[in-house]
Amino acid sequence: MNEYSKTAIVTGASRGIGRQIALTLARDGFNIVVNYNGNAKAADDVVKEIEQLDGSVDAFAVQANVSQVADTAKLFDTAIAHFGHVDVLVNNAGLMITEPISKVTEDSFDKQFLVNVKGTYFMLKNAFEKLADNGSIINISTSVNGQMFPTYSVYAGTKGAVEQFTRQLAKEFGAKKINLNAIAPGPTGTELFLKGKSQAQIDGLASMNAFNRLGTPEDIAQAVQLLLSPQAKWINGQTIRVNGGFI
Repeated sequence: MNEYSKTAIVTGASRGIGRQIALTLARDGFNIVVNYNGNAKAADDVVKEIEQLDGSVDAFAVQANVSQVADTAKLFDTAIAHFGHVDVLVNNAGLMITEPISKVTEDSFDKQFLVNVKGTYFMLKNAFEKLADNGSIINISTSVNGQMFPTYSVYAGTKGAVEQFTRQLAKEFGAKKINLNAIAPGPTGTELFLKGKSQAQIDGLASMNAFNRLGTPEDIAQAVQLLLSPQAKWINGQTIRVNGGFI
C-alpha cells in the first residue's frame, strides 16, 4: 500500500453503483473503505477484487447501518484508525420502495427516510468533523426528481432532501476547502432498479433517454470520477443529472 494514497469511504459499496464506484476509485489510486449493511460476502468480494489490482492501494470492509447515528461515527472512526485520514466520502447507500400512495405505510415511509435522509445527513455531519481538508463529497440522488413518476413519491422525496443538503451545506464545507456535489442517475441497470420490473417496463424506461438504453454502473462511476478530479474542484453545491438525456 502507498501510505500517501488518498482514502475514500463509499457507503453501500457491496453491490450495484456503489460497488462500481469503489472499484473505479481504487483503479484511480484511492484506498477504499467498502461499507455494507447486511451482505458481508458481497463486500468481501469487492475488497478481494480491489486487492487484485496492482498492489498500490488497500481496501477493507466495514459493516455499518447508516440509519444509525452511532454507526456513521463508527464508520469514519474505523476508517481513520486504519488509514490515518479520509479524503473522499461517497454517500451511495440508499433504499428504494416504489408503491402508489394508497399502499404506502408508515413503516415503508420511515425506512426510506431513515436510510436516505438521516443516513446521508449524519454521514455528512461526521464528514464535516473528520474529513481531511481539501477533500470532496459526492451524494447520490436520482433523476426521477425531474420527472413525475407514479409510485416514486416517497423515494423522490428523500432524494429531494439529499439535493437540498448538497446545496445548503456547500458553503459550510467550503470553510475546509471541501467541495460537495450530488449526482442524480437516471434509470440504471442494477439489481435494485431491475427488481420487480417486467421487460416491457425496462424497455419503456430505456427508451426515455437519447441513447435508448439503461445507464450502467460504469456510467455513474465515471461521473463520480470526473467530479473528484482536480479539474472539477470549482464545481460545488451542484446536482449533476447523469442520465443520457432522460430529463
